[in-house]
Amino acid sequence: MGEAGLSAAEVGKEISQHRQHTLDHGDAARGIAVAEALLLAVVAVLTAWSGYASAKWSTESRLLLSQASAARTEAATATVEADEARNFDEESFALWFTAFSVGNEEAMTTAEAMFSPQLDVAFDAWSEQVGAGGETGGGPLQMPEYERPGLDEARSLEAEATALSDEGAAAGATADDFVRTTLYLASVLFLVGISGHFRVRAARASLVVVGLGLTLFASLQIIGLPIPP
Repeated sequence: MGEAGLSAAEVGKEISQHRQHTLDHGDAARGIAVAEALLLAVVAVLTAWSGYASAKWSTESRLLLSQASAARTEAATATVEADEARNFDEESFALWFTAFSVGNEEAMTTAEAMFSPQLDVAFDAWSEQVGAGGETGGGPLQMPEYERPGLDEARSLEAEATALSDEGAAAGATADDFVRTTLYLASVLFLVGISGHFRVRAARASLVVVGLGLTLFASLQIIGLPIPP
């Protein structure tokens, strides 16, 4: 039966051939290895920055959206209060008009004391119009001089909530952009990781070139994105 495996002479021959191959091609292989190491170092830095920026923008997005929600709640509360204030003005004027209809001066004075500052201004303008023989126009609350109490505040809070919501959405989109960039960089790590398993130098070099292209593309993406808050 023949001897299994390689003989000592054959092993020596294989070692000799591998040593000669290394000497012949060592510089090229070493150059590719250096390029891979440098590429990995750059990718590691970019990945760390991209991950940090993504986390910061994600946190900023949550904070802005939370502030937008709070502002919208305040706006809704202010709107309800404005509606209640208008209803109170309507009731106050209704009491005054009822007293006026029956000629009750004391009740009219009491009703006028309940008028809000906004209704006071509109009531004076309405009274002048009626006294001048003009149309009643449905009462002082329909006069241009009447400004609903608290309505400006409610609108301001609603506008603030909308602006904060838009900023929060933009911050979230920026965080997603950084996450996408991190995925590009992760692809480079994968390519460099498998390149060492190829014995053909051309294959390794090709993977390094592709990885370099992805790294440059990711770098341009990062440069174009805003700095974290």
